[in-house]
Amino acid sequence: MIGKLKGLVDSFGDDWVLIDCGGVCYEVHCSTRTLQSLPRVGEATVVFIETILREDLIRLFGFASEAEKSWFLLLTTVQGVGARVALAILSVLSPSELSSAIALQDKAMVGRANGVGPKLAVRIVTELKGKVPAIGGIDAGTLGLQTALGEGVARSNVADAVSALTNLGYSSAQASAALARVVAKEGEDTATEKLIRLGLRELSQ
Repeated sequence: MIGKLKGLVDSFGDDWVLIDCGGVCYEVHCSTRTLQSLPRVGEATVVFIETILREDLIRLFGFASEAEKSWFLLLTTVQGVGARVALAILSVLSPSELSSAIALQDKAMVGRANGVGPKLAVRIVTELKGKVPAIGGIDAGTLGLQTALGEGVARSNVADAVSALTNLGYSSAQASAALARVVAKEGEDTATEKLIRLGLRELSQ
C-alpha cells in the first residue's frame, strides 16, 4: 500500500498531477488546493497518498498534508460523499476551515463546495459532529473554533461565551477547547448563558 510519494512533478491535469518517482510516473488525483500548493514541473514534491481499489479501477488520491488526508477519509464515511465530492469540499475549505464548520455546525460553509446541496451539507455536519480528526495533538474542533474566533466568523453567542470564560481567568485555548466540546454536543444555537454554564462544567472536570 502506498502511503506517500516523493518525486518530481512531471505534469498537471485539471484534477491530477503526474509524479515521477525514479522513472515511474504515478497519476495522483488531488483537490484544487493541493494542486495549487505543488511546485512547478521538474521540481521535487511530497504528497500523502490514499489508494482506492475497485474491481475495475485503481486510483491514487494525493494530499498536501496528513490533516487533509484524514479529512478525506472522514468525509467519505458520510453517505452520499464519494471521493469526488470529498475533493470538492477540500478544494474550497482548508482542514482548519472544515474543522470550524463542523465544530460550529456551519452548513452554509460546507455547502460552498460543488456537488454539495443543502441536504448533504446538513448530513455532513450532523454525522461528523464530534468526530473531527486530531491535528498535531490538538483536537480539530478546538482548532476550528480558534480559527473562527481569530477570523471573526464565530457565532456571536459562542464568541461571547469564550470572552466570558477568559474574563473569569481561563486562557483562550482552555475556553475554546471547552466550548468546542459543548458546541459539538449541544449545537451552535445554544444560548450564551447555557454555553458559559456548560463550558464551566467542562473546565471543572
